[in-house]
Amino acid sequence: NTGTDTDVYISVYGERGDTGSRQLLRSQKSKKFLKGQASERTDIFAVEAVHLGCLYKIVIRHNGLGSGNGWFLDKVVIKDPVTDLDYTFLCHRWLDQGQDDGNVARELPVTDASTFPRRQELELKREKTWAEEKWKFQKGITLQFYNRLTHGFICFYPDSRVDALGDKKNTVKYFPCGWMH
Repeated sequence: NTGTDTDVYISVYGERGDTGSRQLLRSQKSKKFLKGQASERTDIFAVEAVHLGCLYKIVIRHNGLGSGNGWFLDKVVIKDPVTDLDYTFLCHRWLDQGQDDGNVARELPVTDASTFPRRQELELKREKTWAEEKWKFQKGITLQFYNRLTHGFICFYPDSRVDALGDKKNTVKYFPCGWMH
């Protein structure tokens, strides 16, 4: 159930302006936006517009009308017929009021092939860091920072109290990173 029967619209943005919202009407396939594997299910549309120069983002959305309107979009690739360049916009998310974050529109920045591995690496590091650190934000956790200047602790309690005077006799083990449980 990753396809959609609803009307899909795209706005393409480049250094010289944008296309405005354009409905994607006629695919080269007989039926558009059907579910299927990416290699098996790719719809191709022609969108006429003035040359926009280098593209930097798109906004893709659907009107949310009709049954089965949710849509899982992997990516959009735009081929510029003037420069023969391909611009890729990765999505890999739902456009569905009942899935993901409930949005039926996505603003997608261009994925530059040279920066994608770095972006992907940063996203993986962010996810790993959050997985390691999210325990600190659970209900009932007391956070303590060690102040090297005063050699005391600053405590943040679950009931929103803060002890900023720093207890120098705290017997809780000190971790060099400054966070404690």
